[in-house]
Amino acid sequence: MRHRVSGRRLGRGPSHQKAMFRSLAVALITHEHIETTDARAKELRRVADRLVTLGKKNTLHARRQAYKFLNNHQVVKKLFDEIAPRFQNRPGGYTRLVKSRIRFADQAPMTFVRFVGEELPVEKKSETPTPETTEATVEAQVKAAVEEELEAGQEAEGAEAEAAPETEAETEAEAEVKAAAAPEEGGEAAAEDEESEKEESGDK
Repeated sequence: MRHRVSGRRLGRGPSHQKAMFRSLAVALITHEHIETTDARAKELRRVADRLVTLGKKNTLHARRQAYKFLNNHQVVKKLFDEIAPRFQNRPGGYTRLVKSRIRFADQAPMTFVRFVGEELPVEKKSETPTPETTEATVEAQVKAAVEEELEAGQEAEGAEAEAAPETEAETEAEAEVKAAAAPEEGGEAAAEDEESEKEESGDK
């Protein structure tokens, strides 16, 4: 029976449990929010609150105590310089637990652990188009295609209208040339007829 025994063993020995909470605490201080199982989160909250309390003292002895547990100078520096000053006027409760989901693999309840005042990461959901939006987009595309065809037809008509006077001028010039050439051809034909008549009369 566990009379007067606080905390959860989590199926691990003392050394393994200490190493696990060290890694969780380092991740929490580094990223300021992590997701873990519900049982670990409840135990991690106790560890994180004690570390923030050391950070609020901001003495050399407190830094050495925090380093003894975290074993990382950069994490200790962030704890004392960035995280702990936020809670100078707060007497306790520096972390918050938010239940997130049930893990698919083993059906374990998962929980977010974060410092108070830090927003949770929000996953961007892909917006699925509704039927109304799809119909509107299709109508817009059809209208755009019709307008493009009309513009192309107007441009073609304008090009034909510009080319029409040139073709009319060309046809008039060709008619004049033919008219000028017609009398000459008629004169040559008459001269040939006269010569043929003379030849016929000489033969007679």
